[in-house]
Amino acid sequence: MTSPETHRITELSTLKAISHPLRMRLYRALFVARTATASQLADQVDEAVSLVSYHLRKLADGGLIEEAHTQSTDGRERWWQPSSYGFRINEADVEDAPELAAASAAFGRTVSEQRAGMHARFLDERLTWPVAWRSASISSEWLPRLTAAELAALGAELEAVLQKYDQAARAAAAAGDTEGRENVAVHLHGFPYRP
Repeated sequence: MTSPETHRITELSTLKAISHPLRMRLYRALFVARTATASQLADQVDEAVSLVSYHLRKLADGGLIEEAHTQSTDGRERWWQPSSYGFRINEADVEDAPELAAASAAFGRTVSEQRAGMHARFLDERLTWPVAWRSASISSEWLPRLTAAELAALGAELEAVLQKYDQAARAAAAAGDTEGRENVAVHLHGFPYRP
């Protein structure tokens, strides 16, 4: 299987666009849905359709999403899809650009807050999930002593494993194998720290 392409963010306007908390929620919802209309996404994020449409256009202006083929007979509906298989921000692209570095930090905080919120919601609602899902959930912390090169290698291996499972799940769902499937969030962090 070839690796799907990710969008490399190098423009300040794109980084600012995705740093907006609602836009990040919309991007995440669209990534999970594969294709959706502003109305469908507005229902998911509990916001007005007009506001969602505005923010979707901003994401499209940044090249993060694009119009998709219409999925219904209503020609007035505008369908959207991610323009790539995710996106990435490389440290080398922001290290010598203070505005990009600041926007990257703001984006990181937005994502971190949303991830923490997702996990807290699961913890609050975990007893509503069947025991199989509660048992399958992952929450662990490892504190290895690594070099920067080893951490980079670890990240690449973990990403490859997650991509393998995601691509297999997408293929299975496309083939009609949807029984027992749920949206799953996997959040991994790896960074140096000093106690």
